[in-house]
Amino acid sequence: MRRQLVTGLAVTVALLVVTCGIYPMAVWAVGRVAFKHRTDGSFVSVGGKVVGSELLGQNFTDKDGNPLPQYFQPRPSAAGKDGYDPTASSSSNLGPSNPDLLHSVGDRVAAYRQLNGLAADASVPVDAVTASGSGLDPDISVANAQLQARRVARVRGMPVAAVLAAVGRHTEGRQLGVLGEKVVNVLELNLDLDRRT
Repeated sequence: MRRQLVTGLAVTVALLVVTCGIYPMAVWAVGRVAFKHRTDGSFVSVGGKVVGSELLGQNFTDKDGNPLPQYFQPRPSAAGKDGYDPTASSSSNLGPSNPDLLHSVGDRVAAYRQLNGLAADASVPVDAVTASGSGLDPDISVANAQLQARRVARVRGMPVAAVLAAVGRHTEGRQLGVLGEKVVNVLELNLDLDRRT
């Protein structure tokens, strides 16, 4: 019995050393060497100041939480009280028939149409009114970006064609060429437009 207990304890300690020490350190070291930018959080800096991350969404709102019309808006976030809180990454966990979800999506559809000057019966991309699974998605669909382009162009005093060209420059293809859909990184697009106006 004692021999089995000692053997079990030795195996447990060995596995702890390997899985909690050696393996994580090896992964970290490979990441630091081969993918330095990614392991640092993919931070985006402007003028030496970090303004966000390529991999995490963020709000473009004023101090009262209202969307800034000169910026493309990300998809809604259920992560944290004000959204896009990386310490509270999660979805809303409301099912498609939940009245709370249906009500909030209806409110978001109306707000999206109003912000972008769309007709009351205009179609709205699903990613414009529903949160992602993590609540931290930095991307929007191309259709969502194209619907916002007219508003952004008007507020910035730019031709719509120039804003749509910026959308095209920041459109990323499907993962592995077949997974998902083409997306636009909101932070990179907004920073590009800030540099041009």
